[in-house]
Amino acid sequence: MEELIRKADILIESLPYIKEFYGETIVIKYGGHAMVDDELKFSFARDIVMMKYIGLNPVIVHGGGPQIGEMLKKLNIESHFVSGMRVTDKQTMNIVEMVLAGKVNKDIVSLININGGKAIGLSGKDGNLITAEKLYLKEGDGFVVTPEIIDLGHVGSVKKVDVEVLNNISKNFIPVIAPVGVGEDYQPYNINADLVAGSIATALKARKLILLTDVKGVLDKEGNLISTLTPEKIRMLKKDGTLTGGMIPKIDCALDAVQNGVAKAHIIDGRVSHSVLLEIFTDSGIGTQIRQ
Repeated sequence: MEELIRKADILIESLPYIKEFYGETIVIKYGGHAMVDDELKFSFARDIVMMKYIGLNPVIVHGGGPQIGEMLKKLNIESHFVSGMRVTDKQTMNIVEMVLAGKVNKDIVSLININGGKAIGLSGKDGNLITAEKLYLKEGDGFVVTPEIIDLGHVGSVKKVDVEVLNNISKNFIPVIAPVGVGEDYQPYNINADLVAGSIATALKARKLILLTDVKGVLDKEGNLISTLTPEKIRMLKKDGTLTGGMIPKIDCALDAVQNGVAKAHIIDGRVSHSVLLEIFTDSGIGTQIRQ
């Protein structure tokens, strides 16, 4: 009986959050370990279906770097990286698009549908959802007056998001978006999934942007979780060297979304089962929230 009462208490705790977020759009960047562990994949799919049934509008943007690397390896195509970014020639872009918009996207759609949802897979090409522009990387040290400009090939950034197709689909379906855009030159571009998620959250005026990662959230220098970040706090952490490496672009993406109309952004641990539900529907939440 005590176990049943505990379960009822959990449901009651979630009630005010269900009321608060009913009808709201939640954009979730799905990636990392949560995409490769079978138990976590099914857990994530069920959580998304539950969110839809209780009145939220989840929009999923997914990554797929490891899956791309695995396919390129099978095809004996060598990968080259500059500052952690994959140099993407035309042949590699064909593989990227096949893996992201084909295999990975449809696997996620299938899992959601198997668990009772109704998902539709999209890429940025569909309905001109994502207009991309070519991304050039500038490299050079502090002694270089003119940094070297590196052409990464079919690597892009988001220029424009046209959400008309999402507004129509999300009424009845769960959109699952592969981070592939099309340029004004009609060429496809591979775009960082965090950036796509942030841009889509901003364009949809989402209530929340949630970035799934393989860490607890943002940690201080002692390794303790920082539960809340503001723009001023982020500036301080960058200045003192607490924020480094791959966490900086995630923080910048989240901060940009918050400063452009998204109520809150969250960086949470996708290795934790039901992490999205824990963040949205419990008093304590998990991970790090970014707010104004």
